[in-house]
Amino acid sequence: MDLEPYRSELIAYCYRMSGSFHEAEDLVQETMLRAWKARERYDASRASVRTWLYRIATNVCLTALEGRARRPLPSGLGAPSENPGAPLTPAFDIPWLQPFPDARHDVEVRAELRLALVAAMQVLPARQRAVLVLREVLEFSAAEVAEQLGTTVAAVNSALQRARAAVADVGDPGGIGEPDDAGAREVVRRYALAFEAADVPALVRLLTDDAVLEMPPVPLWYRGRRDYGRFMERVFEMRGTGWAVRHLTAGGEPAFAAYAPGPEGGFRLHTLQVFTVAGGRIARNVVFADPRVFEAFELPLEISPDEFVPGR
Repeated sequence: MDLEPYRSELIAYCYRMSGSFHEAEDLVQETMLRAWKARERYDASRASVRTWLYRIATNVCLTALEGRARRPLPSGLGAPSENPGAPLTPAFDIPWLQPFPDARHDVEVRAELRLALVAAMQVLPARQRAVLVLREVLEFSAAEVAEQLGTTVAAVNSALQRARAAVADVGDPGGIGEPDDAGAREVVRRYALAFEAADVPALVRLLTDDAVLEMPPVPLWYRGRRDYGRFMERVFEMRGTGWAVRHLTAGGEPAFAAYAPGPEGGFRLHTLQVFTVAGGRIARNVVFADPRVFEAFELPLEISPDEFVPGR
C-alpha cells in the first residue's frame, strides 16, 4: 500500500483544519502512521484508499483540535489602529494563522488555501470545518463524509448549511484573482518595484480604498490607503531604502519575501508578505515576521547584492 502520493493533499487538508503548516505536517505524519498500522484491516470494498485516509486524517485533526483556540489574523481580533506610530509589540501567546508554502507541495486546489478563507474557517467548530472542507473543497459526497465522521447524512447536510452561513459573513473582497491570474501577479510586481524603491505614493496608488495591512505576530492592523501609507513611511524611515524582494506564492496568492538593506551592502530577510488582489488592486497585505514561517517557506536569511535583480 503506497500512501505517499496522498501526502500533499492531506497536508493541504490538515492545514485548512489547523491553520498551521507545521502542525499540518505533524498531523499527516500521525495519519500515515495510523494508516500503516491499520493497513491489514483496510477493506477496499468499503472505501477507496483516499477516502479511508481522509477518515483517519479527520479523526486525527478532530482529536488534536479539541479544546484548542482558533488561529486568527490580527483583523479578526479587534478594530483597526489609527496610529501609525503604535508600538510593534508581538503577541507570542496567540496561535497565529500561518500561510501555506505552495512550493513545498503540489496541490491542485489552491483557491481554498487563501488566508482570508482559512481564517474564516477557523471560526467554525472543528467538525463543521471538516464538513465544509470535505464537501465543498474536496467534493466528497454527503454519504462519504457521514462515514468519515461517524454520523448521518442529515447531520452532515445540517452542519454544511451552518458552516456556509458562518463563512459567508467573512467579507472577502469581490473579484479575487485565481492563483494563475497574470493580472494579479503584475499588480504585485509593480508593488514590489515601488517597495524596493521605498516609493510610498506609488504603493498607495496600487491599493483599494479600504486595503488592509496586518502583521502577525503584532496584533495591530490598519485599514485604508491613508493609514497604510503612513505606516509604510514609518517602515522606510526605520529601515532605510534600497530593499530587495523574492517573488513566490502562498496559498495560491501572490507573495514576496522582503529583504531589508544590510549595513555591509547585502540584504537580510525582514518579512514574508502575502497579497490579496481584487479588481486589479491590492485589497490585503498580510505581513509575517515569524521565523517559523520563514522556515516553512525555506527562505534564505540573507542574500548578497549580486543575487538581487530588481523586479524578479
